[in-house]
Amino acid sequence: MSDVLLGLAGNPSLPRASVDRLIATADGELAEALAERPDLTRAQVVALAARDEGAALQLAYGGRLTAADVDPVARPLVALALLDERAGPPEWARTLACSGSVELRKKLAACPGLPEDVARALAADPETEVVAELALWTTSGLLARLAEHPHAEVRRAVAVNEAAPPHVLAALLDGDALPPARSCRVCDGEPDLPWDHCEGAHESTVHAMRYAALCNPATPAAAATAFAGHPSWLLRRELAARTDLPPQVYTRLAADPDARIRARLADNPGIGEALIRTLAADDDDDVRKQAAHHPAVPLDVLRRLAATVRTGPAPLPRIAAASSDEIAELAASPDPAVRMLPARRTDLPDDIRDALTRDPDAKVVAAVASHPGLTEALLASMVDRHGVHVAARVAANPDATAALLERLARQRPPARKALREIARHPRATAVALVACLDDGRARPVAAGHPALPPAVIVELLADDDRQVACAAAANPALPPAEMTRLVH
Repeated sequence: MSDVLLGLAGNPSLPRASVDRLIATADGELAEALAERPDLTRAQVVALAARDEGAALQLAYGGRLTAADVDPVARPLVALALLDERAGPPEWARTLACSGSVELRKKLAACPGLPEDVARALAADPETEVVAELALWTTSGLLARLAEHPHAEVRRAVAVNEAAPPHVLAALLDGDALPPARSCRVCDGEPDLPWDHCEGAHESTVHAMRYAALCNPATPAAAATAFAGHPSWLLRRELAARTDLPPQVYTRLAADPDARIRARLADNPGIGEALIRTLAADDDDDVRKQAAHHPAVPLDVLRRLAATVRTGPAPLPRIAAASSDEIAELAASPDPAVRMLPARRTDLPDDIRDALTRDPDAKVVAAVASHPGLTEALLASMVDRHGVHVAARVAANPDATAALLERLARQRPPARKALREIARHPRATAVALVACLDDGRARPVAAGHPALPPAVIVELLADDDRQVACAAAANPALPPAEMTRLVH
């Protein structure tokens, strides 16, 4: 019954009186499910927040609780949620900064817009984790001071913070301009990973700090370039993702012996055509795959890559930006792998789109089958010619008619993937949905479809699969009398 009540809590057709009854006894998962309802009245929000802290946190982060609803002493976590949303008064921050709970002070340190006096107090906190959390999130002028903190973990947090001044980030990368750190997590006996180590220079934390600084877009390129030859492949890989480096650094990284660095570089918008061509001819499959995703990859290169790498179902950036003439040229290619490139675009001209639906290659047809604007006749002809190879994509087409969905649902042997698409299609009929119930993965989706007959929905409330029972309870077509019975 608990699974059914969870589903019922999210049912948009649940009568208000039944919502009140659920709130009166809710806690845990049920309370949090109720907190997601967009139709809660003001009185229901306040009552639910009083019942359960998890629900109160959801409501606070959702902007549905106000400072007047919360006692910061009795409900400090909820007060922190409002402070995190900039909806709590500054006095709350001052009160919580004096809390004896390290966890509360740490959560406070992550809140934006703290009063300056609170930020200074947290920067001087005796607990390193509180100071590190402040360093990670603050935008105040304290960052330069925090970069000199004696604990290396605080410095690492500053390196992550994009509000840190560029000269501070450069100093963290270099290390020579700052006083040496006196301790780190490894020194404290709290390593993050089993292989973390410290030989006196806090090596693991310093490495993590440099990694963070190289990832930080506010770090000056001039400071980052020195790491092109660093022995750590992790640092070189993050350097290869930066778009602001001098051309000679990219050239050096393109010749890196580690394919992981070359792969990260291959789709970097900062590299030019010569390096794109070099990386597109790389021996490593992943390097070539990333080169295919480069937004400026030349089309002649992309044609060659199409036959050797899998690029995924989404249109490649270069194809998404292709002109109409380029799209027409690619769609007319004798190579089906090349024709698939434009087939993934959903905004094709009607004539090109329709021509691709008649392609002799099933993969090309499947790539275009879910695009909007296709007629029932074209969709049906694709199924006639290619059967299960395109059935799921046809079923996912927003313009698929009820009759076509019923035909796909009755197909024997059943196209399992098609049933899963039919189960969520807004035009699916009761006949099609009942057929979907025979598939284990389509069953919970179909159970929540409002076109399913009410009598069937009621039967599914007792299903052995908790996902199915929950979906049936959340179905807005569940008869109101049944909803009332379940709540009472």
